[in-house]
Amino acid sequence: MSKIPSIDIPAEFIPRTLPDIAALILAGAISTAYLLKGYAWDKPDPYHHLWFEKPTEKYSKSRALATTSTRNVAEKLEQDAKDAVIFWGSQSGTAETLATRLAKECLARFNLQVLCADLADYDPDTICLIPNTKFAIFIISTYGEGDPSDNTSAFWHWLHQRAQPIPRLDSLRYVAFGLGNSNYRYFNRVIDVVSDALDKAGAQRLMPVDKADDAKGGTEEYFLDWKDSLFDLFRGTLKFTEQDLIYKPSVQVVQDESLSQSDLYLGEQDHHSVANGESPVLSLVVANAHNPCPSSSQGYVHLELDLGTTGNLRYRTGDHLAVYPTNPDNEVELLLRAIGYDEERSTSAILIQPVEEGHNIKIPSPTTLQALFRHYLEICAPVSRESLRQLAAYAPNAQSRKLLLSLADDKDAYTAFISSNHVNLGRILSITAPGLVWNLLPISYLAESLPVMRPRYYSISSSSAISSHRVAITVGVVSSKLTGNHSVTIPGITSSYLQKINHGLKSPATSGPRNANESKGYRIYASIRQSAFKLPMLSSIPLIMIAAGTGIAPFRAFSLERARLHSVGQPVGRMLLFFGCRTQLDFLYKDELFHTAVSLGDALEIVTAFSRETDSPKLYVQNRVAERQSQVCQMLEDRANVYICGRVSMAKEVGKVLEDAMKARKGWDDVETKRWVENTKRGKKWLEDVWG
Repeated sequence: MSKIPSIDIPAEFIPRTLPDIAALILAGAISTAYLLKGYAWDKPDPYHHLWFEKPTEKYSKSRALATTSTRNVAEKLEQDAKDAVIFWGSQSGTAETLATRLAKECLARFNLQVLCADLADYDPDTICLIPNTKFAIFIISTYGEGDPSDNTSAFWHWLHQRAQPIPRLDSLRYVAFGLGNSNYRYFNRVIDVVSDALDKAGAQRLMPVDKADDAKGGTEEYFLDWKDSLFDLFRGTLKFTEQDLIYKPSVQVVQDESLSQSDLYLGEQDHHSVANGESPVLSLVVANAHNPCPSSSQGYVHLELDLGTTGNLRYRTGDHLAVYPTNPDNEVELLLRAIGYDEERSTSAILIQPVEEGHNIKIPSPTTLQALFRHYLEICAPVSRESLRQLAAYAPNAQSRKLLLSLADDKDAYTAFISSNHVNLGRILSITAPGLVWNLLPISYLAESLPVMRPRYYSISSSSAISSHRVAITVGVVSSKLTGNHSVTIPGITSSYLQKINHGLKSPATSGPRNANESKGYRIYASIRQSAFKLPMLSSIPLIMIAAGTGIAPFRAFSLERARLHSVGQPVGRMLLFFGCRTQLDFLYKDELFHTAVSLGDALEIVTAFSRETDSPKLYVQNRVAERQSQVCQMLEDRANVYICGRVSMAKEVGKVLEDAMKARKGWDDVETKRWVENTKRGKKWLEDVWG
């Protein structure tokens, strides 16, 4: 054993008198007390912040805490005495909206207590704990190339990426409804995979899986037909007793005159409602806006937003910008006038609160009626047949009630009506009861039945390597004509909103947006959404870029970024850009793109396709790709990355050309071709950023 060394303390440091000893003890006590500050004494009051908290912060936090009580869905069902759970997986918000509607109607029609559950809020393993006395409904969307929504990813991983199969689900009873678009290759793939996995694990499917097809513009009607079948199951096999349909609000809207304007949400977004993979929503200054193609008969807007220098909002080339629009003033005024609130629309503060504790509300509160209809609810969305039937209960007279019910009960009459009339909520109230006020219509009904305003996503057209503090998007101003009345044009909400900003910047007399920062210029609420649509790490990798219309946006950014790399001596791989539009007059960023091509030397080649050029045959990008298939295939063999951006119909045609070209060049059969496509996409060598 080693000897412990002794320590010699000088005699002058040894306390010998009572005052010395007392001083030493006091010094030790003070030191100990200082070290224990915040632990044994002077602990911070966890509720001290409430003395200084704004009402907006309090309501936001209560909504955030509502979803964090437990991640065990079976436990949650027991805690809240629920009879069933509706799981939703949603990318754009449609599946979530349908799930919420269904939960409310299950309660109203059959007195079923239903938990409406975000798939991301519960651990997938706990699904196998749901007892057979309850049941589950899955409403899940498919987007992109057969991909699950962001909030479905953990559940998707649980179904697939496991060393062992998923646990047995013998006690689980379920039904399933999928949302998809048949223009995509893997139509409704997610719900097919989910139902197949549940069946193999022993779950009992109570009725056939049904699917909506958005390509045919009928998601709502598909949902209504499926819901009728579901309710037949409730009445028949499950023996649930149906009751008279009576509206039972899940939210209450109350006035609170104690709140000042500074306490209210007047356009700001609640950060707790931001989707996964998105930055916080901030109010951004519009630094620049102009038409990048003034010769075109179609309107376009190139919009640049200042991200500031604080680093609170960052993007990478290829990401998306989520823009929160505002509803047109005339539509807001029309609705407020129809329900009799046109006088107090902006003066009365309202609180939107859940009737049932723990219910998550997506609308920022407190706010005003004017802000509610301008910023937070989709008041311009078409009114469904189901909504017409519900509105009939609040009609101001018998004549308007009869008209609403006749449209709700007759699908053909409803289709003919909406094909000839611009129908949103404010307009349907005015059309069916002209000159009358719908004073029986509860604000709570509007707050929970109208869809929450969702952001619109745009491919970023600037390079973060060149413009890190300013982000740009390219917007095509869209509008649609009624199929039964071509004299009526319905403007796109977001593109018209951004075009108005563009016009306003050119006209000093035009007032800016209505928010607290009005004096600083135009601002919009926006956030950054991460995307996998990225340039390869090595700048020497060749690129094949294929776009139509505003799909040119990310390729403008790609080209500018590679031009910058080239200017500082970095090796740049060959780039082949196919771009399609109607005529030369619609060629977005034409001069800039060709200037970039010159700066890159032989590295960038631009191939155009014009579908409406006078005295020329119609040519689309897929035709140009087919013409250059030998060059394209050679680049693919040289490990080029393929990028496609634009409408899904275009991407589908281009994809077929690429597959056929490689199949012929390699002598592959269908199986080998499919394997090559899947491996190329899985390896992030074939990327698509498509819509519609």
